[in-house]
Amino acid sequence: MKSFDFVGEFLGGDALQLVALDLRGRGNSETTGPGTYGWENHAFDVFAVADTLGFERFSLVGHSMGGSVAMKAAELDGSRLDAITLVDVAGRVDRGVGAVIASVIDRLDDVYDSTDGYVDAVKAQGFVQPWSEYWDRRYRYEIEEVDGGVRSRVDARAVAEDRTYTATQDPYDRWKHLTMPTLLLRATRELLPGVGYVVPADDRDRFVREVRRGTVVEVEANHLTINTHRHAATAMSRFFADALDGGRARA
Repeated sequence: MKSFDFVGEFLGGDALQLVALDLRGRGNSETTGPGTYGWENHAFDVFAVADTLGFERFSLVGHSMGGSVAMKAAELDGSRLDAITLVDVAGRVDRGVGAVIASVIDRLDDVYDSTDGYVDAVKAQGFVQPWSEYWDRRYRYEIEEVDGGVRSRVDARAVAEDRTYTATQDPYDRWKHLTMPTLLLRATRELLPGVGYVVPADDRDRFVREVRRGTVVEVEANHLTINTHRHAATAMSRFFADALDGGRARA
């Protein structure tokens, strides 16, 4: 949930309340058993949180796989959703991106001597440039103490099951459920030089053609740093101001 600190500070206020989640298997949320992950289960969790908070209708912002969860929520019960923002996720990713993500997942169970050592290892991956207090806060939040040091709270088995689930889904069929105003924020920088894009240019163009109430805004950032880019936050602010009735609904 700390990935949304920048957006929350920029957008949150009296007119718009934002609630950030740790999906199951991440952060401080519960690690559940095999067969309990996948976009659908995460989407049911989102609805359960909305029910607990008393929101019959609300909007969703989903980054990366969170955008896939948002689209699944639209499929399950789009009547409850006022608007959706997809942060650098749409259809298929370029092939090189998948290999990079897989390499990160392979290191989830690695143990580091200290919190500083873990953060330094993340910096060395080169995904987050420039580094800021938001990223320092985000990565320090996600670690836990274990025998021999610290490691990420992200459960590798949860991530593996989510990726297996992803492979069973049609990445374009889900667009037909985006009947509400939908903003796609596309990162125009590759995750790493030469690996490709999470939202390739042809998918951007296809999204504009096929999602009737869809809008695309491009942001000069990569798949991670788009979440702390002022242009992205400004675009979301304008989008929700236009899509929601006087800030009545919640994101």
